[in-house]
Amino acid sequence: MAGTTFCEASALYNILNQYTRLSRLAEFNFLCLIDARAKGQYNASHIITARNAKWDSKGILIMPVGVEVESMRYTVVYDSSTSSLQGSGEAIECAEALTKSSRYPVQILKGGYQRFSAFYPFFRTQKILYTIKELESLRPYPVELLPGQLYLGNYKQAINTDVLKDLKLSALVNVSEDSCHMFEKGNHTILHINVSDSVEADLYSSFERICVFIASRLNTGSAVLIFSSHGISRCSAAAMAFLLHHLKYTLGEAWDHVLQCKTNMRPNRGFVQQLSDWELHTLGRRITDIAEPRY
Repeated sequence: MAGTTFCEASALYNILNQYTRLSRLAEFNFLCLIDARAKGQYNASHIITARNAKWDSKGILIMPVGVEVESMRYTVVYDSSTSSLQGSGEAIECAEALTKSSRYPVQILKGGYQRFSAFYPFFRTQKILYTIKELESLRPYPVELLPGQLYLGNYKQAINTDVLKDLKLSALVNVSEDSCHMFEKGNHTILHINVSDSVEADLYSSFERICVFIASRLNTGSAVLIFSSHGISRCSAAAMAFLLHHLKYTLGEAWDHVLQCKTNMRPNRGFVQQLSDWELHTLGRRITDIAEPRY
């Protein structure tokens, strides 16, 4: 049993798509979203998630009818406002019961329904079960690095007007060779860093410019999307450079943070070396050993 952060929750579609590719041949249902709010809260809600739910003697939802926990590859449990995995609560009690019969991870959404619904109203749905086919058709959103402020994505997400509107994105950092006149039509501030995704490419010389741009936009209350063609290498390197500069993370800490939010991120080896040089520049010494296999 573990907690799902808002960084992970905002990227739920991306996570599910990754799990889908790993389990493409599976014959069983894949995802179960379980509403563990007390019955009174459930009935009063404007969102309906499990019409045929079962309740225990305390009025807590245990499991929707027809759901076989042992076959669920990914289970997310939420209640009204879980703030900690310590102590008691509807979601915690429900998750503890589920872990006894499930072979797979059971996650608890930190902050509960109230906070998630406030942050991500466009993710609300009446569905609780998704098949492999349905998951493959989901539209992935950029991942959230800093709540409500900084996002990481790819080119297709950057030109999707619904994504820009839903996440209230008003500033974009394009770290790629791609450009599009579509951006000129919207009310967005664009920083285009024209760089290829090769080990010889120089991204280091643009780190300062990227960090200043992002910081200035965040200071005005704007949300920023950093993107590259596929959202894997160049934008991840730019995001880590900003975390080192803005939050004084070490390269290792920035790497872990971005990896937690986007599990397929992978700056190329040339950018990793440049990030190490940036760590020396921003923190005054090299702290992270990039010779370790994970880098």
